[in-house]
Amino acid sequence: MQTEMLSAAAPYLIEQDYAAYTDEQHSVWAELVGRVLPELERHAAQEYLDGFEIIGLKRDRLPKLAAVSDRLEPRTGWNSTPVSGFLPAPAFFEMLAARRFPTTTWLRSQESLEYTPEPDIFHDVFGHVPMHAHRVFAGFLEHYGRVCAAIDDSGVLEKLGRLFWYTVEFGLIRQRNQIKVYGSGLISSHGECMNVVDGHCAVRDFSLDEVLETPVKVDELHKLLFAVSSFDQVYEAMHETEQRVEHGSL
Repeated sequence: MQTEMLSAAAPYLIEQDYAAYTDEQHSVWAELVGRVLPELERHAAQEYLDGFEIIGLKRDRLPKLAAVSDRLEPRTGWNSTPVSGFLPAPAFFEMLAARRFPTTTWLRSQESLEYTPEPDIFHDVFGHVPMHAHRVFAGFLEHYGRVCAAIDDSGVLEKLGRLFWYTVEFGLIRQRNQIKVYGSGLISSHGECMNVVDGHCAVRDFSLDEVLETPVKVDELHKLLFAVSSFDQVYEAMHETEQRVEHGSL
């Protein structure tokens, strides 16, 4: 699907004005990366670290989304597409189904380094996009978008939102007998990452039934997260979820 075919998302598509970023904003990016990357080099999933190199992220300069996409698309077909801000669900799902990740272009201020109420370019690109270089995860994310785009039932979508939350946003994986982070909310937040690393968050083996029954809380550090054994498990969970949707058993 080409960008011009994104009907629901079309009003939100913009161009990234890279020349408009100030030296101060590049410094904020560098400070954000400098705060979290040393921990991630020890605690992030290898697939995230590989993706960071594949898409060519720099530690001291904000990313050019077109350059990121040029490296990403030949590998998995994904594109980091600039948008004006938070998208309504139909537009968001439409873009995921087209392998176009909606990417905000604004950056948090020096006064808001740890937390922003809405995703910014640090959360979207640094947090999310390296995982889009992993073919299995990339396929899962597209499949998620396609399934959600065809659903109108808000209750079903809330359940599917929990799957997204506990994988894409706050997912953990067991690698070499250790818990590693890959979800963007853990990757882009030093506080959330250390909450897991320091043992303040219970970690259970990923169970689709339990994930779908665990409500999302956005106003406190997590007390429970789920660890998959492989990214194939995430992909298979999406297929199982789709079958439950089709049979009305979600």
